[in-house]
Amino acid sequence: MRFQLAGLLNRSRRWRERGWTPISAEDYRAAWHHWGGSVATHPDVVAELSDLAGIPVDYLGWFADGSNSELQAALPAWGRHIALSREVLKQRGKRDTFDLGNAEIILPQAPGSLIRLRHRARYVSDLHADHVHGLRRQRQDLALARPPEEYSKKFLYNQRRERRLLEGQGGVVRPIGTLSAQDIADMYTELFEKRWGFPVPGKPNLVAVFSRLHTFLTGAYITVQDQPAAIQILYRAQAPGWISIEYVNSGVDPAWNALSPGSVLSFVNTQDAWTDARSRGKPLRYSFGRVDREYKMRWCYPTPSHATG
Repeated sequence: MRFQLAGLLNRSRRWRERGWTPISAEDYRAAWHHWGGSVATHPDVVAELSDLAGIPVDYLGWFADGSNSELQAALPAWGRHIALSREVLKQRGKRDTFDLGNAEIILPQAPGSLIRLRHRARYVSDLHADHVHGLRRQRQDLALARPPEEYSKKFLYNQRRERRLLEGQGGVVRPIGTLSAQDIADMYTELFEKRWGFPVPGKPNLVAVFSRLHTFLTGAYITVQDQPAAIQILYRAQAPGWISIEYVNSGVDPAWNALSPGSVLSFVNTQDAWTDARSRGKPLRYSFGRVDREYKMRWCYPTPSHATG
């Protein structure tokens, strides 16, 4: 019986990976840095969070003619799922290991190639829509930050006014990179739980996650009268053709709501990200996750997302 079960599992894996061939972690890294990807598929993010979760990664490549002649695409897998899957974490009782929100999935893929995905994933980028067999449109779109010129003059005036009022009351905007992993975890925990009244996602491992991904953290935080007021957890990865930013979650102290520190922080972080991307001559894919809250549409436009499996 054990032999028969092993045989079934092996056949299932061969079907799932049909057209896909095992490659090395180094090959996957080279593919990502050649064709690009998103924060959630960056080789270092995948390696660090998989190691933290204690889940091994299989790296697979899609070759042009079914042999090892010309690599067309690559993916990191946790069994039948794309790596870092929330579903796998839940199945293994590791849901609180880390939180990446509903991250956009962009896999390294050669321009103009056509591949088939059988591994399960959600929020696959619309960039893959015409290049991947087996995708289906999800009911929920992703929210991507609008470029500055798409905001009205009134909206921009109000945002700048809010920042002036906040700074006039002792508000200070500082880069998150100046904080240690422990300080970020402490501030994020405090502000998230003040805002929402329940434990911050991934709380047991926040320091470990922020330590491992410290070089990917971007954006700013706000203090008012030297007290923490607002923080956003943003991860940034620079691909060859674009910059990917994932807005995972945030925390705001309701005591300062009259000064709108959360809105000010969204304005600062999005404007700074657009300025940086344009200075590098690259498009920006700044994802607020799925379209599930009205406030996101102040900053974003909806874009289709896709699922497999």
